[in-house]
Amino acid sequence: MHIDKRTRARELAIQALYQLDVQGSDLLDRLRGEFFIPTESDERTRRLAWEWTSGTWASLADCDELIVAATIRWQFSRLSPVDKSILRLSVYQLKCCPDIPPKVVINEAIELAKKFSTEKSGPFVNGVLDAVLRKLRTEEPSAGESRG
Repeated sequence: MHIDKRTRARELAIQALYQLDVQGSDLLDRLRGEFFIPTESDERTRRLAWEWTSGTWASLADCDELIVAATIRWQFSRLSPVDKSILRLSVYQLKCCPDIPPKVVINEAIELAKKFSTEKSGPFVNGVLDAVLRKLRTEEPSAGESRG
């Protein structure tokens, strides 16, 4: 079965984010050689996975803040590490990767949740990301608005 390189990079990124969440930031510098290279042969896919992983990790506080605001009836600490990793990567992409359409980010996140988490995770991830996207859109300055 052929898997799209960007989809594969997302899978690697959520796996790496999961490892960082469980093992801590010290692992970040070792991920390239100890995880990405042995796991994926395609250099472009590895580079993209690394870019998304390191970018998400660097923006962790902002991503988590948006997730917490969107999960009103759910404690952030109760999220499974897998769902947390999927949400963090997706929020990072919604916020910092304007080249990726929001619909693609959300659809990919739902598919990742279906593949790596529970059957209830897909709709949960969808709801959280919809709320995050609405919030991000209300924060964007209008095209004609001055940024002063």
